[in-house]
Amino acid sequence: MERKKYLIVTAGGVGTRMGTAVPKQFLELGGKPILRVTLEKFMAAVPGLHIITVLPEASVSSWRQYCIKAGFTCPQRLVKGGFTRFHSVKNALAFVPDGALVAVHDGVRPLISAGCIKRLFEEAASVEALVPVMPVTDTLKVLDKDASGSLVSSGEQVDRSRYFGAQTPQIFWSERIKEAYTQGYDTLFTDDASVAERYGIPLSFTEGERYNIKITTPEDLTLANALL
Repeated sequence: MERKKYLIVTAGGVGTRMGTAVPKQFLELGGKPILRVTLEKFMAAVPGLHIITVLPEASVSSWRQYCIKAGFTCPQRLVKGGFTRFHSVKNALAFVPDGALVAVHDGVRPLISAGCIKRLFEEAASVEALVPVMPVTDTLKVLDKDASGSLVSSGEQVDRSRYFGAQTPQIFWSERIKEAYTQGYDTLFTDDASVAERYGIPLSFTEGERYNIKITTPEDLTLANALL
């Protein structure tokens, strides 16, 4: 029996690194809020997708009003974000049934292609946890700080062929990731895959997309507008 498909979009941050009064997910990209661009990508790729959008508590009402005023028809359950990303995802998982496929995606990764989204859901049907990754292409340096605070080489050599950057959406069998989120919070939980791995869920990896970038700084937004 085919699993129903759910999407949790994490847009609960306040965007301190962006340096704007407006949270980054509501900044415009191509004339639309970044969050809307992200949601539209998934709606087009997976018709009938069940969407759960996690927002800062202060933004729930304004986002609802935007959708009505702009005529943005997106059936979505709005959930208030928690203290951290971990707590926000945990809040959203309460509305996901067992026996489903649930993707967790950063609301500020709007450039992912519909083809990639479709492929990831197809691959995720046969594995408990699927994580899109891209190889690190920069030369990596391990640095320390000396007594004056200056950066100095540690002398350690890094084999970059072993390093990959994780992207989203990360897709899970819902009953398994819900079990993983019964664990207590740890600062090392920087994404959902780290939560799943700590719980003992085997991770599977697949190729992501080079331009599936996360918009966190003004420079990222400039690049995203150019790519769009």
